[in-house]
Amino acid sequence: MRRRTFLRSLLAVCGTLSFASFAYPLLRFLAPPGDTDKEKKVTLAKKDIPVGTSRVVLFDQKPVIVINHQEKGFIALSKVCTHLGCLVEFNPATDILLCPCHAGTYDLEGNVLSGPPPRPLAKIPFKVEGEQLVIG
Repeated sequence: MRRRTFLRSLLAVCGTLSFASFAYPLLRFLAPPGDTDKEKKVTLAKKDIPVGTSRVVLFDQKPVIVINHQEKGFIALSKVCTHLGCLVEFNPATDILLCPCHAGTYDLEGNVLSGPPPRPLAKIPFKVEGEQLVIG
């Protein structure tokens, strides 16, 4: 094999690999998303969330906090703060949800009490079926 033939072949292989490394991500970006395996429903046992406690579950690839409040019953809210996307924490002593990043506070309905969040937390639909709590 002559040196020129070898260098042309090497250049062709390198060029093809370079083109593919840029073309594949571009095509993935432009292609519409396929049918992913997103969870349509999440089922929890009511006994797994005692009164006055909360539990975090993933619904549609997003964290959801489910609270069992003594007076209001079950509450399901998005755990993602509407300010910068930090995850809020439930404080059972004060019955508020607190964002640790910038001290935004929410009530148990998801409404903003104080701080920088521009909107309330998203309410997640759920229903109680016997001894099960079905989110979604």
